[in-house]
Amino acid sequence: MSAPAVALENGRRMFDYWLTVYKRTWKGTVISSFLLPMLYLAAMGIGLGSFVDSNGTGALGGVSYLQFIAPGLLAATALQIAVGEATYPVMSGLKWQKFYHSMIATPLRPADVVYGQLGFIAFRVFTSCTVFLVIIALFGGLRSPLGVLGLPVALLVGMAVASPIAAFATTLDNDSGFAMVFRFGVVPAFLFSGAFFPVSQLPNWIEWLAYVSPLWHAVDLARSLSLGTVTPWLALVNVVYLLAWFCVGAWLAVRGFTKRLVG
Repeated sequence: MSAPAVALENGRRMFDYWLTVYKRTWKGTVISSFLLPMLYLAAMGIGLGSFVDSNGTGALGGVSYLQFIAPGLLAATALQIAVGEATYPVMSGLKWQKFYHSMIATPLRPADVVYGQLGFIAFRVFTSCTVFLVIIALFGGLRSPLGVLGLPVALLVGMAVASPIAAFATTLDNDSGFAMVFRFGVVPAFLFSGAFFPVSQLPNWIEWLAYVSPLWHAVDLARSLSLGTVTPWLALVNVVYLLAWFCVGAWLAVRGFTKRLVG
């Protein structure tokens, strides 16, 4: 069997492991993965949206507030799920339960462990965001049929943040570093990535930070697809930027796992 085929088979085995675990624990993710995003959509898109719409939608390009924030919430949900799956579960496998160590005692390599972990995170992001996208469509949050392409965009931003966060987790000896990730990474990205209002409304010294965030690129791309206002060159920039985050993060994650598991 060729080396790529072996790597693919080993990654599949790792994914099967995580899928088996998830079958026993999925009920614990219902609130964070499905209920909370729907509550955000109802509160912000419908509740606050009715107030915003009643005062005119000129600042939003003539679209309803629900249609404006729905793609942003989809991308933000993907980011939150990905970060959650790339922090404590990875720390558990490396330090607490140490099941990664038993995995590499088999023919699996650290790279196989990483690819299997990222594959499962992709599964979590995809399934959760699929349900959320259906809810958005039922509420009338998609203005264009292209809005369904927000699902691969959500998957892409999920993986763009999951891989570097998993790499960061390999450098930690305890979970205190995750508090920094959530406080100074996830929360600011969630609030200032353009999900709830155009980032052009921010002061200039903050606005540029939004463009550095992978979430802004995902929100911008998902929204342009949903509203049918895609600019090809900008969409390409968004995709390339997110892919760069994923590729660099995956490379760092493989290096980090190899260092922690093999030495």
